[in-house]
Amino acid sequence: MSSSSAASTSSRNLVLGSVAVADCDWCGCCSPLCARIMSSAARLRRRVHHSDVGGKKFERVLSSGSDGLSEPLLAGGDDEYFEDWKEKKRREEHEWSQIFTRLLAQWSQWLSIVLLGSGSLLGDMINRVLYRRDEGIVHIDLTPVQEERLHKLQKRLQVAFDGSNPKHAEALVALWHEAFPGRLFDGLITEKWKEMGWQGTDPSTDFRGGGFISLENLLFLAQRYPRSFSKLLHKEEGQRSEWEYPFAVAGINVSFMLIQMLDLRSEKPSSLSGLKFVKILAEDEQAFDVLYCVAFEMMDAQWLAMRASYMEFNAVLSATRSQLERELSLDDVYRVQDLPAYTLLCR
Repeated sequence: MSSSSAASTSSRNLVLGSVAVADCDWCGCCSPLCARIMSSAARLRRRVHHSDVGGKKFERVLSSGSDGLSEPLLAGGDDEYFEDWKEKKRREEHEWSQIFTRLLAQWSQWLSIVLLGSGSLLGDMINRVLYRRDEGIVHIDLTPVQEERLHKLQKRLQVAFDGSNPKHAEALVALWHEAFPGRLFDGLITEKWKEMGWQGTDPSTDFRGGGFISLENLLFLAQRYPRSFSKLLHKEEGQRSEWEYPFAVAGINVSFMLIQMLDLRSEKPSSLSGLKFVKILAEDEQAFDVLYCVAFEMMDAQWLAMRASYMEFNAVLSATRSQLERELSLDDVYRVQDLPAYTLLCR
């Protein structure tokens, strides 16, 4: 190849970070669209290694995302938007299903009264069949205790993490001592936070996905179930991946997943899991924190069962959510402690 040809080819290359991307293979162009596609692919390949607790290593995708409070940390790019779209689609379908079921139920009442008589057996059977799917979803009246505890929990969800708040800073220091007993606190900004699975030297930048409640959840796990906290932090059980999930950031994602699954940002939960949880919450004010601990253990068990690595974390979290929804739907579950997966926890 001549020097002028090489120079021409070089000038047509796109440089993305430290990765040189050549012209589009199928069209030979340098269009902005092709550049965006190849830029996205390059970002997915660009990772930074650092050590996890116990000598494990994991990789962190570098991305620049929104700082919104409802943004999960390990999700990113098109996958995140696709998940949001699926969540909105599922909610819309659920709302239309409620409306349609309510209309059918009202029509059946009218039919049973006008045509069959209000006390007829057939009319009663129609009502039972149509209301069975609707039961606990359309017609729900919270008890005073359920309302009080749900509103109290929802207030916790509204609190964003604030590093300048002494209470929040103290909670972060407490988490440090739970994770590193006997080690002197090295400051709110230090490289050592990465050993706990934070993305950078300042943990406060990682709370955008879950707010202050996600830190409370991690601290609750450490103090109520210290053995579970330690083995999850140090990845002590099972055959671990070369690219392990970062403990602390994964914990924030578990909080975020539970908030979505239980529909806690709605005035009244409309999902079956959310409705079941409100009943459980009436029996135990700490039900959300305990359920978080169960969910974290379930996530780690799914991680091992799927032999997953870092890039499959969202698939693992999705499988964890499905399993947790199934367990909450069991008839004999009245407390978090009744869940089959509760046995995974150890003190």
